[in-house]
Amino acid sequence: MLRSSSHPIYLDFHATTPTDTRVAQQVLNYMTESFGNASSTDHEVGDRAEAAVKQATRYVADLVGATPRDVIFTSGATESLNLAIQGTIQHLERSGTKPRIALSTVEHKAVLDTCEALHKQGRIELIYIPVDTQARLDLGQLERACAKGIHLLCSMAANNEVGTLYPIEKIAAIAQSYQVPFLCDASQAVGKIPIQFNEWGITMLALSAHKLYGPQGVGALVVRRDHRLEPLLYGGGQQRGLRPGTFNLPGIVGLGEACRLRAEEMAEDEVEIGQKRDRFQALLQAQIPDLVINGDPQNRLAGNLHISIPGIPNSAIIARVRHQLAISTGSACSSGVEAPSHVLRAMGLAESVVEGALRIGLGKFNTDDDVEQAADLLVSTISAVKAAMSV
Repeated sequence: MLRSSSHPIYLDFHATTPTDTRVAQQVLNYMTESFGNASSTDHEVGDRAEAAVKQATRYVADLVGATPRDVIFTSGATESLNLAIQGTIQHLERSGTKPRIALSTVEHKAVLDTCEALHKQGRIELIYIPVDTQARLDLGQLERACAKGIHLLCSMAANNEVGTLYPIEKIAAIAQSYQVPFLCDASQAVGKIPIQFNEWGITMLALSAHKLYGPQGVGALVVRRDHRLEPLLYGGGQQRGLRPGTFNLPGIVGLGEACRLRAEEMAEDEVEIGQKRDRFQALLQAQIPDLVINGDPQNRLAGNLHISIPGIPNSAIIARVRHQLAISTGSACSSGVEAPSHVLRAMGLAESVVEGALRIGLGKFNTDDDVEQAADLLVSTISAVKAAMSV
């Protein structure tokens, strides 16, 4: 990734990733040279576009262990999750059922807000599954929720703030044993950890290209053929009528190429990213004795480093480093919202830990120099803030 001296060190890879230049070249080609409407198959231009969509579909399916026919392209994980949840609910409502949904308290806002809106409308019942102080799920409570009789279970594969990984293979097995459809928000996990959609028995899975070095504005919902959904949009009938509209050819090709590259490079990249993260963490801990590591340190995304400095407001640190270092106080979807992280609240962390929380996300384009410079900058900034507060 090219960076000029005027650009900050980018450590917010959970918010978005830069598009891999190899992917960007494909996107540009399908915008300018190999353009076409994949539904216009009366000529060769349309035929080529259709073939490109089919190839991209195979790449997406291969990365997550799915069948190509189960892939539906969307504008990203937020749309995918809305289609999955609202589409499921609308289908159940047609049979006169008032659905019950179980979800963890640390789900992404795209899941939480959608479910809570449906609940406020009186259309569904909600069951919340709590987490512990490391954002880990109690599978016993999850199973008890399934045993009570629910119509949809929602659990993310990896937390977008503290990076905790969830045992989705085990969760899918529990859901299957009670014949409960399982929706997995895998937007932070796809391209970082292995996922086997078919083998594990996942019902629906959402992903976004921009979390795995692809372009923004495109994603997919992988959904089993035997799971019934109602569409949210109408017109055109594309993608089994579930997501009509002209195919975003450049975006879809970009998503497909990003998935192809992650399938080839993920294992090696994630090891290297994890090593850089561990080095970063060690440098901070050596200089900041009261540093707190949030999440599950033994079971988290390789690039995730979620820290707190109790008693030091995160806003004071961000204000001083924002032109030199790109890190965040939490989920990008909540940026600018003056409210504590719902994830950290659900974990039951102390107020001082919540107020001092910073999310650092490393990616494949970060260098050893990035780690050294960013650590030095954070250490000096935190020392300066502490000194200013003690005056």
